[in-house]
Amino acid sequence: MKWTIQQLNGLKSKGLTFDETLDLSDIKKIDPQIRDISPVRVIGEAIFSKNLISFPLEIKGEMTLPCSRSLIDVRFPFHLQVKEVFSLDDHAWISEDEEDDVHSVEGEAIDLVPYIMEHILLEIPLQLVSKEADEKGLQAGQDWELITEENKKDRIDPRLADLAKFFDKQ
Repeated sequence: MKWTIQQLNGLKSKGLTFDETLDLSDIKKIDPQIRDISPVRVIGEAIFSKNLISFPLEIKGEMTLPCSRSLIDVRFPFHLQVKEVFSLDDHAWISEDEEDDVHSVEGEAIDLVPYIMEHILLEIPLQLVSKEADEKGLQAGQDWELITEENKKDRIDPRLADLAKFFDKQ
Protein backbone atom coordinates (compact mmCIF):
# COMPACT_ATOMS: atom_id res chain seq x y z
CA MET A 1 0.00 0.00 0.00
CA LYS A 2 2.92 2.26 -0.78
CA TRP A 3 3.45 4.18 -4.00
CA THR A 4 6.10 6.67 -5.04
CA ILE A 5 5.04 10.04 -6.39
CA GLN A 6 6.55 9.09 -9.74
CA GLN A 7 4.42 5.91 -9.90
CA LEU A 8 1.28 7.85 -9.03
CA ASN A 9 1.99 10.53 -11.66
CA GLY A 10 2.36 7.75 -14.23
CA LEU A 11 -1.03 6.31 -13.22
CA LYS A 12 -2.93 9.61 -13.54
CA SER A 13 -4.27 8.77 -16.99
CA LYS A 14 -5.09 5.12 -16.22
CA GLY A 15 -6.32 5.56 -12.68
CA LEU A 16 -5.52 3.27 -9.79
CA THR A 17 -7.78 0.78 -8.08
CA PHE A 18 -6.73 -1.82 -5.54
CA ASP A 19 -8.13 -4.62 -3.43
CA GLU A 20 -5.54 -5.89 -0.97
CA THR A 21 -5.43 -7.94 2.20
CA LEU A 22 -3.02 -6.61 4.82
CA ASP A 23 -1.46 -8.24 7.85
CA LEU A 24 -1.66 -5.51 10.50
CA SER A 25 -0.61 -7.61 13.50
CA ASP A 26 1.85 -4.82 14.45
CA ILE A 27 -1.16 -2.83 15.64
CA LYS A 28 -1.09 -5.00 18.80
CA LYS A 29 2.18 -3.29 19.76
CA ILE A 30 0.52 0.13 19.49
CA ASP A 31 -2.57 -0.82 21.54
CA PRO A 32 -2.14 -3.88 23.79
CA GLN A 33 -5.91 -3.97 24.27
CA ILE A 34 -6.11 -5.57 20.81
CA ARG A 35 -5.50 -9.24 21.47
CA ASP A 36 -5.73 -10.35 17.84
CA ILE A 37 -6.62 -8.94 14.44
CA SER A 38 -7.64 -10.80 11.32
CA PRO A 39 -6.15 -9.92 7.94
CA VAL A 40 -7.64 -6.57 6.94
CA ARG A 41 -9.15 -6.15 3.48
CA VAL A 42 -8.69 -2.72 1.92
CA ILE A 43 -10.57 -1.78 -1.23
CA GLY A 44 -9.95 1.61 -2.78
CA GLU A 45 -8.90 3.80 -5.60
CA ALA A 46 -6.82 6.89 -6.25
CA ILE A 47 -8.60 9.95 -7.58
CA PHE A 48 -6.32 12.60 -9.06
CA SER A 49 -7.27 16.27 -9.16
CA LYS A 50 -4.73 19.04 -9.74
CA ASN A 51 -2.17 18.64 -6.94
CA LEU A 52 -4.33 16.43 -4.71
CA ILE A 53 -4.73 12.67 -4.59
CA SER A 54 -7.79 11.28 -2.80
CA PHE A 55 -7.97 7.70 -1.60
CA PRO A 56 -11.55 6.64 -0.77
CA LEU A 57 -11.08 3.39 1.18
CA GLU A 58 -13.27 0.59 2.41
CA ILE A 59 -11.63 -1.22 5.33
CA LYS A 60 -13.00 -4.55 6.58
CA GLY A 61 -11.73 -6.86 9.29
CA GLU A 62 -12.20 -8.27 12.74
CA MET A 63 -10.28 -7.76 15.94
CA THR A 64 -10.38 -9.51 19.28
CA LEU A 65 -10.81 -7.25 22.29
CA PRO A 66 -11.37 -7.92 26.01
CA CYS A 67 -14.88 -7.76 27.46
CA SER A 68 -15.24 -4.79 29.81
CA ARG A 69 -16.92 -6.91 32.49
CA SER A 70 -15.34 -10.33 32.32
CA LEU A 71 -12.13 -9.79 30.26
CA ILE A 72 -12.99 -12.74 28.00
CA ASP A 73 -12.17 -12.42 24.29
CA VAL A 74 -14.82 -10.73 22.15
CA ARG A 75 -14.70 -10.71 18.35
CA PHE A 76 -15.38 -7.18 17.10
CA PRO A 77 -15.94 -6.83 13.34
CA PHE A 78 -15.35 -3.45 11.72
CA HIS A 79 -16.31 -2.04 8.32
CA LEU A 80 -15.11 1.49 7.64
CA GLN A 81 -15.59 3.93 4.79
CA VAL A 82 -12.84 6.57 4.96
CA LYS A 83 -11.12 9.04 2.69
CA GLU A 84 -7.49 10.14 2.84
CA VAL A 85 -6.34 13.14 0.81
CA PHE A 86 -2.71 13.98 0.04
CA SER A 87 -1.27 17.18 -1.39
CA LEU A 88 1.58 16.74 -3.86
CA ASP A 89 2.46 20.43 -3.72
CA ASP A 90 3.33 22.04 -0.39
CA HIS A 91 2.25 25.41 -1.72
CA ALA A 92 -1.13 24.27 -3.05
CA TRP A 93 -4.10 26.34 -1.94
CA ILE A 94 -6.41 24.39 0.35
CA SER A 95 -9.54 25.79 1.96
CA GLU A 96 -9.63 26.04 5.75
CA ASP A 97 -12.33 23.36 5.94
CA GLU A 98 -10.14 20.85 4.15
CA GLU A 99 -6.86 21.88 5.73
CA ASP A 100 -7.05 19.40 8.62
CA ASP A 101 -8.02 16.54 6.32
CA VAL A 102 -5.23 16.97 3.77
CA HIS A 103 -1.87 15.33 4.43
CA SER A 104 1.35 16.53 2.90
CA VAL A 105 3.56 13.92 1.31
CA GLU A 106 6.63 13.19 3.39
CA GLY A 107 9.54 11.94 1.35
CA GLU A 108 8.99 10.51 -2.10
CA ALA A 109 6.21 8.01 -1.33
CA ILE A 110 2.69 7.74 0.01
CA ASP A 111 2.13 4.89 2.46
CA LEU A 112 -1.50 4.28 3.43
CA VAL A 113 -0.83 1.64 6.12
CA PRO A 114 -0.31 4.09 9.05
CA TYR A 115 -3.54 5.89 8.13
CA ILE A 116 -5.43 2.60 7.91
CA MET A 117 -4.09 1.57 11.32
CA GLU A 118 -5.12 4.93 12.77
CA HIS A 119 -8.70 4.48 11.55
CA ILE A 120 -8.85 0.98 13.02
CA LEU A 121 -7.58 2.24 16.38
CA LEU A 122 -10.23 4.96 16.37
CA GLU A 123 -12.88 2.30 15.83
CA ILE A 124 -12.17 0.53 19.16
CA PRO A 125 -15.18 1.03 21.44
CA LEU A 126 -14.75 2.41 24.96
CA GLN A 127 -16.75 -0.46 26.43
CA LEU A 128 -17.36 -3.82 24.85
CA VAL A 129 -19.52 -6.39 26.64
CA SER A 130 -19.65 -9.99 25.48
CA LYS A 131 -23.03 -11.63 24.95
CA GLU A 132 -22.09 -14.25 27.54
CA ALA A 133 -21.39 -11.65 30.24
CA ASP A 134 -24.51 -9.71 29.32
CA GLU A 135 -26.76 -12.81 29.50
CA LYS A 136 -25.35 -14.02 32.81
CA GLY A 137 -25.49 -10.57 34.30
CA LEU A 138 -22.30 -11.39 36.21
CA GLN A 139 -23.39 -10.96 39.79
CA ALA A 140 -20.20 -12.23 41.43
CA GLY A 141 -16.62 -13.11 40.76
CA GLN A 142 -13.46 -13.93 42.69
CA ASP A 143 -13.37 -11.68 45.78
CA TRP A 144 -16.23 -9.47 44.60
CA GLU A 145 -20.02 -9.46 44.54
CA LEU A 146 -22.58 -7.10 43.05
CA ILE A 147 -24.74 -5.62 45.81
CA THR A 148 -28.12 -4.18 44.87
CA GLU A 149 -30.35 -2.08 47.12
CA GLU A 150 -32.52 -5.16 47.85
CA ASN A 151 -29.54 -7.27 48.89
CA LYS A 152 -28.05 -4.44 50.89
CA LYS A 153 -31.06 -4.19 53.25
CA ASP A 154 -30.91 -7.89 54.18
CA ARG A 155 -27.16 -8.00 54.67
CA ILE A 156 -25.25 -7.30 57.82
CA ASP A 157 -21.84 -5.79 57.43
CA PRO A 158 -19.36 -8.54 58.45
CA ARG A 159 -17.37 -5.99 60.43
CA LEU A 160 -20.44 -5.31 62.58
CA ALA A 161 -21.76 -8.88 62.81
CA ASP A 162 -20.38 -9.37 66.35
CA LEU A 163 -22.10 -6.19 67.45
CA ALA A 164 -25.51 -7.64 66.43
CA LYS A 165 -24.85 -10.62 68.73
CA PHE A 166 -24.24 -8.25 71.64
CA PHE A 167 -27.87 -7.09 71.65
CA ASP A 168 -29.15 -10.70 71.40
CA LYS A 169 -27.52 -11.66 74.74
CA GLN A 170 -29.45 -9.12 76.84
